[in-house]
Amino acid sequence: MVPTAYLFDPVYMDHDTGWGHPERPERLAAIDQKLRQQPYYKSLIKVEPKIGAKRYIELVHSPDYVKRVKEEIESGVHYLDSMDTAVCKRSYEVALLAVGGSLNMCDAIISGEAIRGFCAARPPGHHAEYDYAAGFCIFNNIAIAAKYLQVEHGINKIAIVDWDVHHGNGTQHTFERDRNVLYISTHQYPHFPGTGARSERGKGEGEGYTLNFPMPAGSGDPEYMDVFENHIVPALMKFEPEIVLISAGFDAHNADPLSYIGLSTEAYYKFTVLIKQAANEYSGGRMIAFLEGGYDLEALANSVDMMMRAFIED
Repeated sequence: MVPTAYLFDPVYMDHDTGWGHPERPERLAAIDQKLRQQPYYKSLIKVEPKIGAKRYIELVHSPDYVKRVKEEIESGVHYLDSMDTAVCKRSYEVALLAVGGSLNMCDAIISGEAIRGFCAARPPGHHAEYDYAAGFCIFNNIAIAAKYLQVEHGINKIAIVDWDVHHGNGTQHTFERDRNVLYISTHQYPHFPGTGARSERGKGEGEGYTLNFPMPAGSGDPEYMDVFENHIVPALMKFEPEIVLISAGFDAHNADPLSYIGLSTEAYYKFTVLIKQAANEYSGGRMIAFLEGGYDLEALANSVDMMMRAFIED
């Protein structure tokens, strides 16, 4: 059994998005309850949250944005920048804890305490841009983690695979000029947020290190497996990453209310196994998944379990 770490804390449920919002605290409760029922749960290495230092957040977001988020949330606003991103009085603190917990996970993986890890933290992150919140996201947890790995741990080559049903606009824009970060996304297209066309391949020195695979509505396991087997895995092998990060959204599931993609629960096991090929070859097996979307509670919990089963297997 491969040493696998798990970041979760009830504090992440204190980010209250209000009645009827799809990105709700019950998402984490469903995940944690499911994982606790599994025989592998006791073997998971538990990672604690902490307040993320602003200097790391500001590797991705502008100082003015970080200040504005704090001030607006403390003033009692109910939304940041759009009606998508609902907040409460504790949302700024919880967002800082999501960042800090993600960085603790990075430390656990780089130190060798664990080989793989899953950050079950919210609010999610991959839509958050340099200076504005979007798509339920406040701070871009996975992008901040990647920058932290570069700056604090000297990791030169990082691959990010984003299988959320929505394109990770914030993550792409953070790294589109960085040839040392390979960003790969599968997503329903056209769909929110409207980015992620196949022609978006990075800019300047980063051209060719952004790979988008827009999927038409109605796509399912066969179409996705074709992309993973014939495009994503070869791209990862060619890049030779030192660590693989996953924007793990589970909203492409056939039961999810926010998409028109028809993936099975088992697809997430298969995706993880395929990505492990490159991680095992070039990264010492090191992989970290960061929770993004997934809004049907049962489908979300079961899909996370599938990913975790693939993580812990030799």
